[in-house]
Amino acid sequence: MIKGKKVLITGGAGFIGVSIAEKLIDDNEIIIADFNLTDNAIQYSNLLGHKNIKMVDLDIMDVENCKNVISGDINVVIHLAAMIGVQHVLKNSSRTLNVNYVGTLNVIEASKHLPNLERFVFFSTSEVFGSNAYQVIENGNSVLETIENKRWCYSLSKLAAEHLAFSYFREKQMPVVVIRPFNVFGPKRVGDNVTRKFILNALTNKDLIVYGNGTQIRSWCYIDDFSDGVISTLDNDKAIGEAFNLGNALNVITAYNLAKTIIRICKSDSKIVFVEPQFQDIDIRVPGIEKATKILGYKPQFDIETGLNRTIEWFKENLDSLNK
Repeated sequence: MIKGKKVLITGGAGFIGVSIAEKLIDDNEIIIADFNLTDNAIQYSNLLGHKNIKMVDLDIMDVENCKNVISGDINVVIHLAAMIGVQHVLKNSSRTLNVNYVGTLNVIEASKHLPNLERFVFFSTSEVFGSNAYQVIENGNSVLETIENKRWCYSLSKLAAEHLAFSYFREKQMPVVVIRPFNVFGPKRVGDNVTRKFILNALTNKDLIVYGNGTQIRSWCYIDDFSDGVISTLDNDKAIGEAFNLGNALNVITAYNLAKTIIRICKSDSKIVFVEPQFQDIDIRVPGIEKATKILGYKPQFDIETGLNRTIEWFKENLDSLNK
């Protein structure tokens, strides 16, 4: 675990950024840079008011804003800010491409001038492996889907940004690490996410909407395991110039069985309703994590039942504010 460092997290007020910050805050100076510093996961965290936290407004599409915020004696930049969520992507394809590529370029360009930069961590996506990703190895081939399907502009924007980040590693010796998350869940989850929707509906006895026939397969990684994996890249020089799949290949479950499990744990009267999706879904997504295990010592600890129980308890405790 790093100590005595200045860490800037773009998009840091969200679910993953908050989890990483909470683990680092006592021994490091943390800068949360986000365009949404209020209506976000950070309002449920212990970060607000901490002596080691600084919160700043950041629009990664604003070049001057990036230069002003990403400056000085920062040691670590963790770049999370992006357009995410299937529904947002479907409605805003051009903005998705711009934010995820041009915004990343702006952040990288500002970061390359940092005199004390030790690590630049870029968050990509497991979707770069396409719709059938079973135990995909970390150096495996990316899959480009048809241009007619606008959902895939998200994965394309992230893949292009991966190449951008690695070009700065190769040509300018930036200490780049790429992270590909595989279905992360846990307390404080905000935004367009299936576990959040299922849990909130189950706790209020509303129908759980499952797209298609519910046989889509995912492997779910609890947030503590995931954020520990990210943090392990910050002080391991062997991680530089590498891309890592971070997930839990043992927590494999179909969408239908995930809904059933959440209903059971919540002791809910909710029903499962099947709806035809208006987008191309991903059939299977299970990571191969051999490189992360070998280089980072990454070994997820939380099984899905334990993770869901912890997550559901948190949602119960915060249900009133989450349903506003």
